[in-house]
Amino acid sequence: MTRPTVRLRDVAAAAGTSTKTASRVVNGDPRVSADTRARVETAVRELGYSPDPLARSLRLGTDDVIGVVIDSIADPFFASVTGEIERVALDRGLTVSVASTLRHPERERKIIESVTRRRVAGLIVAPVAADHAYLASAPFPVLFVDRRAGNLDADAVVVDDRGAARTAVAHLIAHGHRRIAFVGDHLTVATGQDRLAGYQDALAEAGIPRTPEYVLPVCPEIADAARTTGQLLDLAEPPTAIFSANTRCSLGVVPVLHSRRRTDLAMVGFGDFFMADALEPGVTVIDHPPELIGRVAAAHLFTRLDGNPGPRVTISPPLHLIPRGSGELAP
Repeated sequence: MTRPTVRLRDVAAAAGTSTKTASRVVNGDPRVSADTRARVETAVRELGYSPDPLARSLRLGTDDVIGVVIDSIADPFFASVTGEIERVALDRGLTVSVASTLRHPERERKIIESVTRRRVAGLIVAPVAADHAYLASAPFPVLFVDRRAGNLDADAVVVDDRGAARTAVAHLIAHGHRRIAFVGDHLTVATGQDRLAGYQDALAEAGIPRTPEYVLPVCPEIADAARTTGQLLDLAEPPTAIFSANTRCSLGVVPVLHSRRRTDLAMVGFGDFFMADALEPGVTVIDHPPELIGRVAAAHLFTRLDGNPGPRVTISPPLHLIPRGSGELAP
């Protein structure tokens, strides 16, 4: 006699919980109480339940996987974005597959073409290449995060990098600074270009001439930002303030200011980071919340997976400045 197929809803009924919660346990989601987890695991064993990903893939026409292509999982910002995407995906019973481009456009295309050949449900990309027209016929929804696609009408979740950078530098100017340095990443991606443009906008609006030795968009890694900060402090006429254009840079700038006992030098960072509010002085930042960006990106991608065929949209979560002390220091 053929044994009847045990479904996830049978496991949930036996464990006295919802199907969604049972799915979380089966998929290894840690956000389930120990008691509930034990009940579900007992029901799985007693009923002989075995997930069948191949059968589900055939029913849906895709694997239960969301592809995420980012700069690097080691980047604090993108690690948090990816973590939030994964949390939203787990709630839907999907998993996340992550690949890093290391900011190489050729690598980005190879990764995306490889993903396209797989049966993924959808794709989220932090782009570095200039042309994404080849994705116009992708057989799954594609959403771009942190930067817009090139030559492609596509959904995107981006922020006003230029406007927020202008706000950060204007804040320093309002507190009396005219010698303001820019420490940022290489200008190979739109976010770096836009943040430098915002810095330049604020100086121009205040009638402050640019000082080339204060502009250092050459810091892709924390160590580069630390070395650059030391060089700025060693100038014959060092800046009185620094605008740090991303979290990696801030993690290089702040320790040098403290080790050199130059916490009298004002600073505003683009993006918050762990313990920034616990330092003395606290670090003033443009709040660029990666968790919110990841959550919004995943939620919108799932509206596409649910069959929403509406026009492509660009979603721009608002940013705001958090004054904590470092950005309010006078020259």
